[in-house]
Amino acid sequence: MRLFGTNGIREVVGPKLTPEFTTRLANAIAGTIPVGGPVVVGWDGRTSSRALSSIVSSTLALAGHHVIEVGLLPTPAIQYMVVRLAAQLGVVITASHNPPEFNGFKCIHSDGLEIPRSDEEEIERRFDHAPSTAVPYRSVGEIGVHASGAREYVQGVLARVDGARISARTYTVVLDVGNGTAAVTSPDLLRKLGCRVVTLNGHVDGTFPGRPSEPTEANVADLRRAVPSVGADLGIAHDGDADRAVFVERSGRYVPGEEILALLARDAVRRHGGGIVVTPVTAPDSVEEAVQPLGGEVVYTRVGSPNVTREMLARHAVIGGEENGGLIFPEFQLARDGAMTVAVVLDLMAREGQPLDALLAGLPRHTLLKEKVPCPLDRREEAVRAFAERFGPGAERVVTIDGVKIYRAGGWVLLRPSGTEPLLRLFTDAKDPQRARDLADEALAAVHASIGAERKR
Repeated sequence: MRLFGTNGIREVVGPKLTPEFTTRLANAIAGTIPVGGPVVVGWDGRTSSRALSSIVSSTLALAGHHVIEVGLLPTPAIQYMVVRLAAQLGVVITASHNPPEFNGFKCIHSDGLEIPRSDEEEIERRFDHAPSTAVPYRSVGEIGVHASGAREYVQGVLARVDGARISARTYTVVLDVGNGTAAVTSPDLLRKLGCRVVTLNGHVDGTFPGRPSEPTEANVADLRRAVPSVGADLGIAHDGDADRAVFVERSGRYVPGEEILALLARDAVRRHGGGIVVTPVTAPDSVEEAVQPLGGEVVYTRVGSPNVTREMLARHAVIGGEENGGLIFPEFQLARDGAMTVAVVLDLMAREGQPLDALLAGLPRHTLLKEKVPCPLDRREEAVRAFAERFGPGAERVVTIDGVKIYRAGGWVLLRPSGTEPLLRLFTDAKDPQRARDLADEALAAVHASIGAERKR
């Protein structure tokens, strides 16, 4: 049974994500690690997270494991604590940016990275077939609490940037927490960096009353209005588990995640005198154009932060990340990290003495369009193959790292199955906005025709 998608397990609470499902999953996880070393358990602010964490912690303890609950924290903070507490494994209860009816699980290796696919497959095998891992009463593990994770994580981020230089600028920042776990870390981080902070949706609420958890341009409309209205230097928004950060310029313009990726990749390559940048195939060509003149090389992976982080580890990359605002800074930790992204952007602004819009002005600009096409789970792979046959003839180049990426004159189109939903995801990149739109429209027509052809078979 395939449980894990591109970034952990995500299911709707109730229909599939039940107490029985959670117990079986925790039992399967318990059987993959030796009894002895501690296991860290942390969670996000969703309505079901605390209850699910209790099931996970109890099942692990009944299997003989010593559990350390670090509580409600951003996912990157939990990953940080797995390493800091010398745990052999971490379990994060989160559904990241998904709607409030979802929840899910991520497993973190002792090195702080999300577990590799081989470990996921072992958990999936045990989920279906493993007996109970419960031990005799004398061997039941303890459940302890470590309550200072937020403070330790913020201190770790602060140590990686020049706080005095940032503080001297006394930036005004509007922070849209999005009712997520960033509420327990990002306001404190920004104030310790000397910023004047205006918060939106600043309390944790698993129903996400302020805005949807995904920090898209449409979803952060209040932030875009607030930044110029208060004369702020910068706007910041996080997703539900704060492993991502997106930005708004002082004018109120929403900055697409790929622009921040290109900006910080260029800066990292410049500071290191070259180096590897790792990103999924969904990243636009502007990232290559930003780093290659400085001796940088871009290495592409399948979608999903586990793929990016493990390739970064293997290649000794100077930076990595995704076009959705999930940036990874290996000098701190190999994890998508929203708070670290915020600190690095502020550090760059302070070092260069320029606002974000001026820093972005010197970048190569592309238009990256993203579309979702509903498609039944059992038809997605065939639909992608059919699309390649329809759209591929005459292509300049075809890449099949993840789905199919077809290069045409002036741009490219990527179609891949979603790792978490019954969808196909379509990405289109071109320097010219109209060329991007034309390619996307042509590709969408081919996708719908491919799905229709599959339904008739």
